[in-house]
Amino acid sequence: MGSVETLFGSHTMNSICLEKELFSAAERLATILSCRMVPVTMAGGDAGDGRSSTFVCSAAFEKKLGGQEAVVAKGRAIRAGQLMIIAEDQPSFAISEEFGGKLVRLSLPKAGPANPICDDYGLQLAATLLSSDINVAAGDKVSLDLLTLAKRVAQTDVTVFVNGPTGTGKEVLARFVHNHSSRSKAPFVAVNCAAIPENMLEAILFGHEKGAFTGASTANKGIFRAADGGTLLLDEISEMPMSLQAKLLRVLQEKAVTPIGSHADVAVDVRVVATTNRNMTDEIRKGNFREDLYYRLNVFPLNTTAVADRGDDIVPIVTFLLNRHSTTAATIPWLEDSAVAKLRGYSWPGNVRELENVLQRALVLSVNGKITATEIITDDSLHLMAGQQLAMAESAQVNHGAMVAHR
Repeated sequence: MGSVETLFGSHTMNSICLEKELFSAAERLATILSCRMVPVTMAGGDAGDGRSSTFVCSAAFEKKLGGQEAVVAKGRAIRAGQLMIIAEDQPSFAISEEFGGKLVRLSLPKAGPANPICDDYGLQLAATLLSSDINVAAGDKVSLDLLTLAKRVAQTDVTVFVNGPTGTGKEVLARFVHNHSSRSKAPFVAVNCAAIPENMLEAILFGHEKGAFTGASTANKGIFRAADGGTLLLDEISEMPMSLQAKLLRVLQEKAVTPIGSHADVAVDVRVVATTNRNMTDEIRKGNFREDLYYRLNVFPLNTTAVADRGDDIVPIVTFLLNRHSTTAATIPWLEDSAVAKLRGYSWPGNVRELENVLQRALVLSVNGKITATEIITDDSLHLMAGQQLAMAESAQVNHGAMVAHR
């Protein structure tokens, strides 16, 4: 996997030092990085303490300095641990790594003059490689406003309730809140309330003593205590059984859990983030969810939106997903403008999950390190293709039958 950590080490990155001399796209790249909340300083400023800072410059600047050794020396002078050199206006796209990934070279074709910054695949990809796992790939104003608000919420310790359609990044947002909070060094623990059988959920959440029930051969502290000091994500909280909701309410009120088989409370210090894709007002009215628990969880609501409503996020998310699913950074393909247009023009009913599927297909079908519109096969296209294949098969069968009858 061409992961960010493989290229740039620890996710505790402090800042990017960006040399703007002889780098025409420096300001655009700085803007993209800032949108992802990556600290950026231009050359000459403080590049950080050197433990995780990265120095970025153009190939033209490298040439002016006198070559690779001079750039390495420049990086050492500002105590940067990683280097990226970007060659602009190249005839073809390429990524290469040297010194075990400490130096990354990126050759970018000239961007189209009409390309908005959110659709500049080359620079968006550079930003993805420069970002750490605490950063979020976004470019749309809707998402940027949401992240700004989430970062403010993260500075407090209030309970957060994230509501939005399936596949719109609710867990990503929950992790973002955790990573930008004072609890970021402590555990982030996620549990999907819809994926665990009802008879196991209480033990998994609150823990149990040895012998508390059949099969409990050892004690288990449970997820609340596993997340002590950190953040607990209760994913799809609306699917939690009513019988367990009252116990969860008590835990949130008392800040303590009682393991199954024990009579002693155990104090826990956990920030809870809950998510759902349902209309909670309807769930309460139907008697599926306790109103008092809802108000205990809904201290600060955050809402994610469908991918179709934030088109400027498409290319940033695409670079993140292609990096995730490529074997190495060097195998990440170039995304042609025709592919960008097709991705931007689709409605994405399955949101990011569908987008991820489409990109994995494109990686399989890509030729010569490029993804064109031809390789972008959406689920709608698959259904159409399946229908056409069925019709062809039925037609062939009818024709074969006619030939047999004619004989």
